Amino acid sequence: MAEIDHIVIGARTLEDGARYIENLLGVKPSKGGAHPGVGTHNMLLGMGANCYIEVIAPDPGQPEPARPRPFDLDDAAVSTMLEAEPRLVAYVASTPALDAVVARLGPSHAGEIRPMSRGSLSWRMAFPPQRQDMDNLIPPLIQWDGERAAKHIRDSGWRLASFEAEHPDPQSVIVALTARGLADVVKVRQSPHPRMVAHLRHRDGREATLTSA
Repeated sequence: MAEIDHIVIGARTLEDGARYIENLLGVKPSKGGAHPGVGTHNMLLGMGANCYIEVIAPDPGQPEPARPRPFDLDDAAVSTMLEAEPRLVAYVASTPALDAVVARLGPSHAGEIRPMSRGSLSWRMAFPPQRQDMDNLIPPLIQWDGERAAKHIRDSGWRLASFEAEHPDPQSVIVALTARGLADVVKVRQSPHPRMVAHLRHRDGREATLTSA
């Protein structure tokens, strides 16, 4: 059974992203690190032992990467959108059976598995090709080697209450999510335009919403 590992806030700069999260949730994300060779760096906000928010932005301290940055950060339309304001750009799902899922779906649908690491953490990810991700409604899959990153991030008190995906062809989204073990994790609705919506709830009763549009 897969589950949402983290949700991703894209930003023009990490400073912009941190300010956006602090203004919305009342807490500043903590320092993450760089992704060498990927061209990005991040900050993190813990949401319990199994989920977190990742704020990600292009890293000016790295050369241009050999392949496009993840989560469409190099896409002209996304870059223009993030110039105006940081926002939800993607989510990542954790699975205990990454190899089996990719073997079953094939790399043309699930993507190729990439090993990654930082400090004591290591993981593998499979990013679906852009033509298969339905505007990022179909998430990259991650499998952690050992403990998950969320266990090492200070808990903010916020939790992911629910996650929704909107698309003109909801049945295709449902089929793709079901194939990845996410049928009961993401609520899918029909809508004229693709959109992600993350509903957050704090332990003190506060609520907040993150959207991709």
